[in-house]
Amino acid sequence: DPRDKASPAVIQLETAMGSAISCFPGATAIVIPRSRFAPVKTTSDLLALRSDAYLLTADFRIELDPARKGVPPDVKLDGRYKFVDAMDTLGTVPSLIGCSELIIDGEVVFAPGVILKGDVWFCNATGSKVTIAAGTYENTKVEL
Repeated sequence: DPRDKASPAVIQLETAMGSAISCFPGATAIVIPRSRFAPVKTTSDLLALRSDAYLLTADFRIELDPARKGVPPDVKLDGRYKFVDAMDTLGTVPSLIGCSELIIDGEVVFAPGVILKGDVWFCNATGSKVTIAAGTYENTKVEL
């Protein structure tokens, strides 16, 4: 458990799929287009996925909204949001349908009704949690 310093260290080994697949006789690989899945490796990816930049289809697939023209929002969360439970303290997920890049430095909470467009950066150096008020933030750096 990376949050518990007393927990035992774990070594994770990863093998490239090209090498691993050779261990299974008759195995083949298929290519899945990016339109059929949304990779989630970080909480930044998860925040984007939870936003209106993605749609849930009638057959329960998650797809990038066509208005995004195949490009997901680039979200960069402060290191304090590395785990999902910490990311959930951000409050209501802001609208990212028109957002190219979102950077969050410091501790913030989004009020309902926050719309982000273009490149937006929230920088909170106060050391205290600050609420981002409802409204539209477009191509701006907001120092809190």
